[in-house]
Amino acid sequence: MFFSTKGRYGLKAMVDLAIEYGNGPVSALSLAQRQDISTSYLEQMISQLKKAGLIIGSRGAYGGYELSRAPEDIYVGTVLRVLEGDTDLVSCVGTENAACSNACSCSARPLWLKLQGRINEVLFSTTLADMAEDYKSQLERCGKGDEYHIPMVRRPAPKGSYTKRRTINMDKFYADQETEDK
Repeated sequence: MFFSTKGRYGLKAMVDLAIEYGNGPVSALSLAQRQDISTSYLEQMISQLKKAGLIIGSRGAYGGYELSRAPEDIYVGTVLRVLEGDTDLVSCVGTENAACSNACSCSARPLWLKLQGRINEVLFSTTLADMAEDYKSQLERCGKGDEYHIPMVRRPAPKGSYTKRRTINMDKFYADQETEDK
């Protein structure tokens, strides 16, 4: 079994959303920066996850993405199936191609079936909440316990607050300084 970059990065993005669950939407830019991937590549994965009903998106200045339900209710196997298709070890024992023409005479089939069963057991008993907790514990063991947060992308200030920024033309600034000095 081989998981593509889409499956690996998509799962990591879902763990990030699990960590931030309840704190409001997380921007695609924040998720992409955290995964060190392009926003457009992340958006491809997000599109699949939205279609599957695992995440919801909101538009606007405070928009972004968040899990559609609690991290305890989303299994890793579900996420990987959405992003990867099947998660079968070998095609002859998977759910799609269970009717292999050599099924009765294949000496390896019992092993493949056992392995596939164990893989499914792990994938469909591990939730995003489990992965988020394991990740936090891992960071704490490595002395990086405060690094699991998603970097914040600037959001607009509330209406009525003073946020106007000036852009300074440095050439004009220096010219004005020289004029004042004379």
